[in-house]
Amino acid sequence: MTKVDIVSGFLGAGKTTFIKEMIAKVYKGQKVVLIENEFGEIGIDSGFMKNAGIEVTEMNSGCICCTLVGDFARSLKQVVEQFSPERIVIEPSGVGKLSDVAAAVADVSMEAGITINSRITVVDGKKAGMYMKNFGEFYNNQIENATTIVISRTQNMDEDKLKECISLIREKNEEASIITTPWDKLEGEAIEAAIGHGQNLEKELMEEYMREHEHYEHHDHDHHHEHDHNHGEDCTCGCHDHDHHEHDHDHDHDHDHHKHDHDHHADEVFDSWGIETVHVFTKSGIEDIMGLFGTTDDFGTVLRAKGIVEIEDGNWVEFDMVPEEVEIRETTPDYIGRICVIGADLNKDELAKVFDK
Repeated sequence: MTKVDIVSGFLGAGKTTFIKEMIAKVYKGQKVVLIENEFGEIGIDSGFMKNAGIEVTEMNSGCICCTLVGDFARSLKQVVEQFSPERIVIEPSGVGKLSDVAAAVADVSMEAGITINSRITVVDGKKAGMYMKNFGEFYNNQIENATTIVISRTQNMDEDKLKECISLIREKNEEASIITTPWDKLEGEAIEAAIGHGQNLEKELMEEYMREHEHYEHHDHDHHHEHDHNHGEDCTCGCHDHDHHEHDHDHDHDHDHHKHDHDHHADEVFDSWGIETVHVFTKSGIEDIMGLFGTTDDFGTVLRAKGIVEIEDGNWVEFDMVPEEVEIRETTPDYIGRICVIGADLNKDELAKVFDK
């Protein structure tokens, strides 16, 4: 089944440029058909796309939400039959509603042999607030119905303005992944992760702890029933990690009431906090925060902290902290900075103060 990406964006937001980046970096080597529809004008970028080996089908009979009702279903079916593409990228008119486009594609998905992979909206970061105010429903519809939101021209915005833009977007859409890193800095894997509806670091870490805790409960149960299970020093089942965490937790913080109660599920024992951030950190600043987690109870009991953020020299780092052990390493830029903390009785206000500057 052919996967479809719908890339919307208000006039001049930069959606065609993003499509070029996406096709070159994410879908390189795959057979892609681009369907363009600009309101009342010819697709001026089709020459570039054809030179890149991308088939272009232009639809210029008006707003895409109108043409979809008529011949678009037939057009999609013909595209699939004629080209057998792995991907179809639809670039609708900048004045169309994303919800209408997505609904029309979904309506013909079985007939045409396609499935929607993502609904992407490109937003000019410097104009988002003005467009929300002046164009209301039409502009907001593109943001509200996106699974990925790409903020363009972020290299021309200061941190406060970028945070303000993200806040406005989050008021309309809490779930979409947001790309804030300039596209030329991103590798294909980061763009693909965002298009794949994001990597929820908080969910990822919480599920990891739940799995570990459930295994620990099972091991403890087996131990009491005298099942044989040899846990040597090289055992990778996670039980030693939990013992280490519990030991540090009890010794350093003296929170005996947080010992793993085997009558409770992991989600009742552990707490989590996570943010997206565009703040630019220093490596020493991250080290200082990690140090505080191990020396004070101001933040609650921190068992794990993980994140990927930009630092002052323009590079990105990934940090990973467990009690008494911190690793900070350089990494490739991500589509937005992300931080997650796992622990017990976390003080989320204090965490926000040190991380969300």
